[in-house]
Amino acid sequence: MAAKKLCESFSKALIEEVHRWGCMKQTGVSLRYMMEFGSKPTEKNLLISAQFLHKELAIRIARRAIELENLPYGLSNKPAVLKVQDWYLDSFRDLRCFPGIKDTSDELAFTEMIKMIKVRHNNVVPMMALGVQQLKKDSTPKVKFVPEGLDEIHQFLDRFYMSRIGIRMLIGYIHTKLSPVEVARNASEDARAICLREYGSAPDVNIYGDPSFTFPYVPTHLHLMVFELVKNSLRAVQEQFMNSEKVAPPVRIIVADGIEDVTIKISDEGGGIPRSGLPKIFTYLYSTAKNPLDEHSDIVSTDGVTMAGYGYGLPISRLYARYFGGDLQIISMEGYGTDAYLHLSRLGDSQEPLP
Repeated sequence: MAAKKLCESFSKALIEEVHRWGCMKQTGVSLRYMMEFGSKPTEKNLLISAQFLHKELAIRIARRAIELENLPYGLSNKPAVLKVQDWYLDSFRDLRCFPGIKDTSDELAFTEMIKMIKVRHNNVVPMMALGVQQLKKDSTPKVKFVPEGLDEIHQFLDRFYMSRIGIRMLIGYIHTKLSPVEVARNASEDARAICLREYGSAPDVNIYGDPSFTFPYVPTHLHLMVFELVKNSLRAVQEQFMNSEKVAPPVRIIVADGIEDVTIKISDEGGGIPRSGLPKIFTYLYSTAKNPLDEHSDIVSTDGVTMAGYGYGLPISRLYARYFGGDLQIISMEGYGTDAYLHLSRLGDSQEPLP
C-alpha cells in the first residue's frame, strides 16, 4: 500500500492553514437544538445551517488531521493512517475552496459536496484499525508497548472516533419518531443473516417491548449498536452449543421505556466472559478479529465494509451511546451467559461531547 508522507502530498500553505484552523474553537450544538432547527427546513434555516457547517466542519476536520500527525510508536507513519490523513486533508481543502454560501443555489451545491465528504470518510474506522494492525505487525521485540503508550493510543482513538461521530451527525439526521423495537427487529435479522452465512444456522432472537413506542434518535446509530451486540450474542450461543445435542437457547431483547432513559437489554446463554477478560472488551488494541481491509486490499474501493470483522464493535458502540448521553454496560456470568445494557438517553439539552 503506497502512501506519501504528509509534507510530500500537500502544499505547505495548506498544511499551515490546517494548523491555523485547528486552533480555532469548536462550537457544540445541543441535540434538542438540532431536532428543533432541523424540523423547520425553511430556506433561511437551510442557509444558516450551511453557513455554520462551512466553518464548523473545517475546524473539526483540521483538528483531527493535526492529531493524526503525532501518534506514539510511529502509528502516524503507517500506510493506512497516512491514507486516513489524506482523506481529512482532502476534505479540509474541499471545504476551504468552497466559496461563501450566499443563496439557495450555493446551499444546494454545498450540500452535495458534504455528501461526497461523508462518502469519502466511510471507511475511516476499518482503515484506522488496519493502521493499528500494521503497527502491531511491524513491532519488533526491541519495541515494546508500555502501558502509557497503549493508553495514549486508546485515548486518541476514543477522541478520534467520537469526533467522527459528531462530524457525521452534523451531516446526518435524527428520526423524531423511531421505534426501538422495529430497529431491534431489523438489526437482529441482519445479525442472524451473518450468523447463518458463517455457521449454517443461527439461534432465534426473541424481542419483548411495545412496537408502537417511539422516541427521537438516530436510526443508523441504534441499528449499529443493536446489530453489534446481537451479533456477539449469536456467535457466543452458536459456538457454545455447536457440538451439543441441546437446542441453542434464544437471544432475548427487552426494550424498556423509562422516564430518563430508553434501555435495551440483550441477554444470551453463550457461556459468558471470564472476569479477567471484561476490562479488555472495550479496547481497540487486543482484537484478534480479522480486518476486512488487509494489506492487499484496494483501499480506494472498499465502500461495502461494515462494522463486522475487525473487533471494534463494542468500543465504537459505547461511543455512539455516550455521544447522546447514554452508555453501554456489559455484565457477564462465566459459565452461563452475558447481559448487555444499552442505555439511550432521551434527547434533551445535552451538548455534543467535543473532544
